Amino acid sequence: MSQPIKIGETEFSSKKSTLEYYKDILNSYDFGASLSDEHYNDLIDLLNYNSDDYDENVEQLNEITSVCEEEDDSSINIVDIRIAKFQFNTKCFEVVYSNGDTWIISYRLFISNINTSPRSYFNRVCRYTIQPDLIKVKQAYFSKFAKESKAPCQESKEFLYYEDLVVDHRQPNTLSVIIDRFIEAFSIDVDQVEYKYTSGKVTLFEDEELANNFRQYHKEKALLRIVSKRLNLSRSGMARLKEMKNDIKIGQ
Repeated sequence: MSQPIKIGETEFSSKKSTLEYYKDILNSYDFGASLSDEHYNDLIDLLNYNSDDYDENVEQLNEITSVCEEEDDSSINIVDIRIAKFQFNTKCFEVVYSNGDTWIISYRLFISNINTSPRSYFNRVCRYTIQPDLIKVKQAYFSKFAKESKAPCQESKEFLYYEDLVVDHRQPNTLSVIIDRFIEAFSIDVDQVEYKYTSGKVTLFEDEELANNFRQYHKEKALLRIVSKRLNLSRSGMARLKEMKNDIKIGQ
């Protein structure tokens, strides 16, 4: 029996009907067109829905969020959602941020991975919690190595624009692994964790100490690389165990 799904204020009878709804939105626009206010809100609701964790090969999700704090305490916000051209001239939604970043999203991926379990919610909020650190890492790297508005991918050495590079957690300490170990190390019962919302609809931990503990734990464990979006999406992973000289630690 199909389970109903409520996204924002809209309730759907099943995942199939949810997919059809967002497909109809996508197909109602031409390439390059911005969404109407109503459809924009539909997509924002989907982005903020409690989706399950994504595969590590789609980790650009970790790098951008609708509200992130930078060094000057200003917010990075979504300023537009438009229709972009993807492979084989297919349509997709493209999120545009106030700092110039863009993010092509798959509504099918979001909806197919919908999960309302306490664990999936905890993982998602962990991802939001470290956004300021990941953004600072990318900005610092770009400031140090950019030439003529491009910086090198640490894997391919290809020089790319800011929006074409993402922060990648190098195996074996992927973000999912770090979250698993954090839960064990701090004996966290994810069923008891409480959350709160900012004005930008981003979910946060109610307990600031929990948020600070995770940010510190992640800072200690994560080995980061700045790589191209295309490479990050296409590779199956590199399970190297030794720390390498080009690995980036938060705070360096």
